[in-house]
Amino acid sequence: MKAKEILKQKEHRPFDFPENSWKFYQEWNKGIFLHWEVNPELVKPHLPKGMELDTIDGKTWVSLVAFDMNHIGIRSILKIPRVSDFHEINLRIYVIYKGKPGVYFLSMEGSKRSSCKVLRTLSKFPYRFSKIKRTDFSYTSKNKKFDDLFHIEFELGNTIETRSKTDVWLTERYVVFQDYSKNIAEYNVHHLEWPLQDINLKKLDVNYPRFSDLMNNKPDKIHYSKGVQVLAWNKIRHRI
Repeated sequence: MKAKEILKQKEHRPFDFPENSWKFYQEWNKGIFLHWEVNPELVKPHLPKGMELDTIDGKTWVSLVAFDMNHIGIRSILKIPRVSDFHEINLRIYVIYKGKPGVYFLSMEGSKRSSCKVLRTLSKFPYRFSKIKRTDFSYTSKNKKFDDLFHIEFELGNTIETRSKTDVWLTERYVVFQDYSKNIAEYNVHHLEWPLQDINLKKLDVNYPRFSDLMNNKPDKIHYSKGVQVLAWNKIRHRI
């Protein structure tokens, strides 16, 4: 789908995208979403200054999202060589900053060293390299430095025709906030609604020692999506 067509469909957004032109294109494909309901007191220590927790029906959530990052490019360049395509895992919490609901990344892993290095420098996101392998029905990541492990085996279930309010709240996020030095970077994105499917879980091992109080092997919700095309804007810097 062309960018103009993607931009026309925005009724599903909780707020409008920026008036200036988007700059980056990427695709988030074959996404696996694992969600845990957690005690808010365990999440609050991870919040940067000025951010507050976003909740739904009084509940606080943490998510692990494993997917394929594809076709990263600047608006005038279709793909950035040696950076564009890799497997990614991010751990995220749900936040509000300056009145906008968004996500904040506790951790980000990529399967390509060059991509992690470039994107960490340019975006300030906490990318780190991990050994990641995936098939159509499995996904495995190992990081020796942090002793992190993620492994899932699954079968795809039915398409979710009617998404719950919580399903929408967890997946339809259109801004990322990330702290660096004495700044908060705000990244606005736009895409169509995530097409969601159920997952029939066969095996799951989640072991992130630094976040063991937030995640375990029994997520409260699981989703799968074939993916979305994403338009992204230049970062907005907020001084803390």
